[in-house]
Amino acid sequence: MPETTPPLGSRARPLLPALLLLLTVFGPISMDLYLPALPALAVELGAATSVAQLTVTACLIGLAGGQLIAGPASDRWGRRGILLVGIAAYIITSALCALSPSVELLILARLVQGLAGGVGIVIATAAGRDVFSGKTLIRFYGRLTVVGGFAAIVGPLLGGLLNTFTDWRGLFVFLAVIGIAILVVTLLVFDETLPADRRTRGGLAQTLRDYRTLLADRTFVGTVLNQGFLYAALFAYLAGSTFVLQDIYGLSPQWYAAAFGLNSAGHMVFGYLAGRSAERWSITGTLAAGVAVTGLGAVGLLIAGVTPMPLWVAVVSLFALSSGVAVSAPPATTLAMSDYPQMAGTASSLLGMVRFGFGGIAAPFVGVAGALSILPLGVTTTVAVVLAAASCLLLIPHRDRTDASTAEAATAVRTLTP
Repeated sequence: MPETTPPLGSRARPLLPALLLLLTVFGPISMDLYLPALPALAVELGAATSVAQLTVTACLIGLAGGQLIAGPASDRWGRRGILLVGIAAYIITSALCALSPSVELLILARLVQGLAGGVGIVIATAAGRDVFSGKTLIRFYGRLTVVGGFAAIVGPLLGGLLNTFTDWRGLFVFLAVIGIAILVVTLLVFDETLPADRRTRGGLAQTLRDYRTLLADRTFVGTVLNQGFLYAALFAYLAGSTFVLQDIYGLSPQWYAAAFGLNSAGHMVFGYLAGRSAERWSITGTLAAGVAVTGLGAVGLLIAGVTPMPLWVAVVSLFALSSGVAVSAPPATTLAMSDYPQMAGTASSLLGMVRFGFGGIAAPFVGVAGALSILPLGVTTTVAVVLAAASCLLLIPHRDRTDASTAEAATAVRTLTP
């Protein structure tokens, strides 16, 4: 496919790439900052473990739905205006979370917070496709994974630190402050990346045609399903790790934050290495390696659920699970996005919706046996990885459709097999 994307410098400020990376903290920070305080939140609001975990699920579902709406909207009306509305809504709903008097209202506020937060994620992915191409595109998606992992480190560490002198309500106030800072930077830095002559026309009918085009692409569907199941495993880990490490193994909120930070450091490092591997070696090979590493972590958790294991087994398994998902993300995002510059927002929205939507569905299952059993987490993550592997085998062609030594290789140009 001939490359039609103009170079970055022709239509973007120099600081725009840094801002696009910053926008990816919406999801991780919203998810991770208050995880150390989740058990205390459940006690204060008189909620069962599984009900408290619905605050995580609601945010995940919101993140999925927000991307599904914002992606096509940004293809039609441009990236900047949609992004500003999303950030403003995020600030307001973060404040509402801090004021929630009951767990039911908190769940609702978290849903809306997720809807708003999803806008930043989808715009970052789509705007990256607007301004990058070839190997630079793969490298950018690798950096998105790294920054997401960095936010996951900062989130629980800050949450554990803040939790020493404020409660969970104060943590949501902190999220609102982060939103204000991002809004200011966006107003200063973000120029429109999608010119008017490249926007879609035709309203809902055109959006439905774009969805039909994407869903008819066997590789796109296989990649998206693969990511959905892997992120189901990842978000099951996010929802369950605080109870596993604090309630079962007795870690304090601060030590939990340290363990979580270690795993997130692995997410960062392996996400970076995956971007380089996909660029220099093989896109689909790197994706398969990510599935395999995630599977090792899931099996470790399953074994720990069947028979008592020491703390280090649980920590290593969680590390492998998080790192494996990070390995899969850059090549999968490249495969899903590279062929559709004319509908980057819509493609990004489907990818993000499935990632977070599957995660939202999987997260509640880890609490079905209460806060003192690892087995549901092990079963959920193992089943998710098996389905992710099946998606690769059944739907993704068994070869790179590119030559990694050329710029055209990195755009993952493909010929579909009926």
